[in-house]
Amino acid sequence: MVMAVTPAFPTLPVTSVLFACTYNMIRSPMAAAIMRHFHGTRVYVDSVGVRDGDEVDPFAVAVMEEMGIDLSKHRCRTFEDLEDTNFDLIVSLSPEAQHRAIEMTRTMACDVEFWNTFDPTLVDGSREAMLEAYRQVRDGLLMKVKQRFPLSRGPSV
Repeated sequence: MVMAVTPAFPTLPVTSVLFACTYNMIRSPMAAAIMRHFHGTRVYVDSVGVRDGDEVDPFAVAVMEEMGIDLSKHRCRTFEDLEDTNFDLIVSLSPEAQHRAIEMTRTMACDVEFWNTFDPTLVDGSREAMLEAYRQVRDGLLMKVKQRFPLSRGPSV
């Protein structure tokens, strides 16, 4: 029999999340857009990369559009571009971003989670094969966002 363990201290709700990956062109913008889609303004969401990215990846735009989310206006940014670094949680999606997040949080009260997420640019092949790789990343992020940040159903009567 498995017993549920109640934490000694209740966990505080997450009110601000930073998603981070290597270039802020695919994974972190997708995760941030999914989070905004489900949580709107209840949670402040931002995304960055470790390195400078050119522009949002067109395949990322295409697969997000399939679920009704417009990613076309996303502008790539780095950790250095952040105006505010007060986040409750940083979710890193690549090993490089994880190292940078740990480094950044040494002097701040912020949790870091590592969701190691496949880089779909590593897939070669037809357009459809590449789109499928991006869809798998999108769907994996969608599942993780829903699990980690479930929609509240409000008080029960």
